Amino acid sequence: MDPIWIVLIVVAVIAVFLIFTYNGLVRLRNMVDEAWNQISVQLKRRHDLIPNLVNAVKGYMDFEQETLTKVIEARNAAVSAQQAGPQNAGQSAQAEGILTGMLRQLFALVENYPDLKANQNVMQLQEELTTTENQIGFSRQHYNSTVREFNTSIQTFPNVLIAGMFGFRERDYFQIEEADTAVPEVNLRTS
Repeated sequence: MDPIWIVLIVVAVIAVFLIFTYNGLVRLRNMVDEAWNQISVQLKRRHDLIPNLVNAVKGYMDFEQETLTKVIEARNAAVSAQQAGPQNAGQSAQAEGILTGMLRQLFALVENYPDLKANQNVMQLQEELTTTENQIGFSRQHYNSTVREFNTSIQTFPNVLIAGMFGFRERDYFQIEEADTAVPEVNLRTS
């Protein structure tokens, strides 16, 4: 066999390997972006529900305006962090953790207002928020699984060589503090 054919075959094998590896990394990166978009949909729903909840309780909680303001500030910070995209999932998770803490504080205060606990609108918003929190949990689990697969792929040999050449970077997991893993709850049923 002519040495030129051997060189051409080797070059063709290397080219095919590079193409398949690059395409595989692009596919995984797109899967991470898609999983982030699923989280974004649920976070947007959560962020949209919070002003409604604050407005529903505002009239009952005359002396708790500071808490309501903090909830809205935490919501706005979470919206800003989430808009940064999957590259800043860690910052978004941190902002969402703060928001969850503020919602817990709000729900604890709701317990002090019997009329508010009996309000159907507040009960419905709380139910929708709980459902949304569950959906965020499922979306977060899917996202983190996809990120793990992507990060493993770009860290293993020989993909690490190609990933570095083409600018593929590790993605952050969407992790929340252990104390924030529980869904914020409040019993709005009157005794």
